Amino acid sequence: MSEETKHGHGQEGFERQDLTAQGVFAFLIGLAVGGVLVYFVVWGLYRFMDARERSHQPPQSPLVKQVETDTRMVSPDEIAKFPQPRLEKNERVAIKDFRLQEEQTLNSYGWVDEKAGAVRVPIERAMQLLAQRGLPTTPKAGTVPPSAVTVANQAAERADTSGKSAQTKAQAPK
Repeated sequence: MSEETKHGHGQEGFERQDLTAQGVFAFLIGLAVGGVLVYFVVWGLYRFMDARERSHQPPQSPLVKQVETDTRMVSPDEIAKFPQPRLEKNERVAIKDFRLQEEQTLNSYGWVDEKAGAVRVPIERAMQLLAQRGLPTTPKAGTVPPSAVTVANQAAERADTSGKSAQTKAQAPK
């Protein structure tokens, strides 16, 4: 009672009528010919646009000197004329030299400004001094920072043996 339906292509494994090797090769050849045609169309279009652009350029002044040298090749003496920063020839050597210089600066004593008396200390020593002395602090809001006048007034109050403070003397009527 079971009925099998055979369509005629089960024995061959694939359908030969849909795609042939000749069709694949014809498609690839057509694709290559189309690519070559597109290349020449685009090339011609660029030549046309370049010629049109050149025809619309203003004439060059006869005072301008014509330079026929290759500007891509630069001699070493011309490199010194270029402004800073310049392109690096060997990036690894340049960064290595820079890092060595920075490391030497961080780990040595030296003058920052000799006239002002500012010196540079090694980073390890600076951290030790900071740990010993602590960070500089700013006075709280509302307090008067110490000045020469304030320090002198405080010293005068401590040295006053009359029993009156400097503030009461200043406020006393004259």
